[in-house]
Amino acid sequence: RVRVVPLGVNPSFRPTSSDLRQRLDLPDGPLILHIGGNHPRKNIDLIMRALHYLPADFTFVQVGGGLTSTPRIKPLSFISDNDLVALYSLADVFVFPSKYEGFGLPPLEAMACGTPVIAANTSSLPEVVGDAGLLVSPDDPEELAAAIRRVLTEPDLAAVLRERGLARARHYTWERTARETLAVYEEVLAAAKE
Repeated sequence: RVRVVPLGVNPSFRPTSSDLRQRLDLPDGPLILHIGGNHPRKNIDLIMRALHYLPADFTFVQVGGGLTSTPRIKPLSFISDNDLVALYSLADVFVFPSKYEGFGLPPLEAMACGTPVIAANTSSLPEVVGDAGLLVSPDDPEELAAAIRRVLTEPDLAAVLRERGLARARHYTWERTARETLAVYEEVLAAAKE
């Protein structure tokens, strides 16, 4: 039998303000964020193709390395935990179109920081994101671009996604993870004694 026990999000992930935009020398305008490596399953190529469908007034920040820096693309191979929270909070939209994830912690961290999330409609991501984000095909750059454009140009939608994300993230605590894991162990131990 399989029992699913979700991960939790660290309480340090919460909306915050900082001087990170200045320290990273990020231009004004919308900030699109992705956290994750450059492994093919992370689907960075889809994001890069989607960006071509958007007006050129954005900055795309990708933490995890593997991209070349341009005036509108800022790759970061490493960022401190405190700056990661600040970066999530600074972003106007977080994109995560992975083809496969075992869980999908970055979208949860983004939601906990009040950042609207767009994720792939595959693997575990719909279960993690629920109705607190927009779900798109991991194979359609135009659909991803349209979702990004909606979040960046529809303030009411962005506000709804922020509120839903914050509420959803509150359900994913490490205390819940520990409690549900303990319950599984207790059930297995009771069954072994029978």
